[in-house]
Amino acid sequence: MPVAHYKARVRDLTRINEAIRVDKVRLIGPDGEQIGIKSRQDALDFAASRNLDLVEVAPEADPPVCRVLDYGKYKYELEQKAKQARKHQSTIVVKEIKLRPKIGVHDYETKKGHVVRFLNNKDKVKVTIMFRGREVVHPSKGEELLRRLAEDVAELGVIESQPNLDGRNMVMVLAPVK
Repeated sequence: MPVAHYKARVRDLTRINEAIRVDKVRLIGPDGEQIGIKSRQDALDFAASRNLDLVEVAPEADPPVCRVLDYGKYKYELEQKAKQARKHQSTIVVKEIKLRPKIGVHDYETKKGHVVRFLNNKDKVKVTIMFRGREVVHPSKGEELLRRLAEDVAELGVIESQPNLDGRNMVMVLAPVK
């Protein structure tokens, strides 16, 4: 059975023209100049005489602030600002590497290469050492391995959270250098 994907519609709660239901408004002209406190009807007439809309920009103010502008253009500019803000934000990705305390030299180098690649991609790396059986009574070996890995990639990443034992696993998080 296919799942329907709906794009979430955000209802625009900005009141314009006749939807403004207050007696008096602080009016701002199309050029940004303060016109003063006017009755709602005077403000609507002022906007209509210039073929523009009366838009409530600060409804919580006393009296509410209304501006005379082209609402379609205003809405478009707001969408463009939001689009730019989304473009410039970055998502943080956390990659995970799992090791064992008795890891071989070649295996260690391979895992270190993965950590280097992740840090070069500006991703955080969660390094987990899994202890099996009686290995858990020697957590110092795991911590030593994590510290060695942190030293080996020190020019690319810094320790964000120190190694700590969590049950049978020891975890450390590396973050890329800014």
